Amino acid sequence: MEPVDINAGAYYLRQLRADRHVDDRPALMEAFADPRHRRYVLNYRLRTPDEATEYVTLRAAQWACDERCSWAVADPATGRLLGEVGLRDLDLDFGTAEASVWTHPAERGKGIAAVALSAAIQFGFARLRLHEIAYRHDESNTASEVVARRAGFTRVGPEERPSPSGERLIRWVLKPS
Repeated sequence: MEPVDINAGAYYLRQLRADRHVDDRPALMEAFADPRHRRYVLNYRLRTPDEATEYVTLRAAQWACDERCSWAVADPATGRLLGEVGLRDLDLDFGTAEASVWTHPAERGKGIAAVALSAAIQFGFARLRLHEIAYRHDESNTASEVVARRAGFTRVGPEERPSPSGERLIRWVLKPS
């Protein structure tokens, strides 16, 4: 599927970029260097511009293969990267996906994640015809719990298996209304 931009009101959701007009790589490297971010996002390391380029390329490839819809959460006036939101583990046949979101360390606490996540969810239900979207986070990640509640998810309890960090993983679900 082709990437779709979304007007999320105060924010603009667009594909991650690394070109002569917009370069998200510096902000990606800053975010992924943050200790709190690294605590919960264990499967990616973006320490160099090349690693950040690979990440941007990966997200574009995942869109093309219908594996994941991923958006840079951007300031609509400047285009500056504020975070990333996505629908991963897409199963378009069964109508399911898992939502994910993170916010740049300098932008935390402003409500960006909940707004971006709500826009991605709306896209999933309206455009992809999903029947259920899950959201999971480490139990200690209280900010993610707040985001899940604000986005309308219902807590369904802890997962049987722990998260990659070894912590208890909390699962939430949302179905279209």
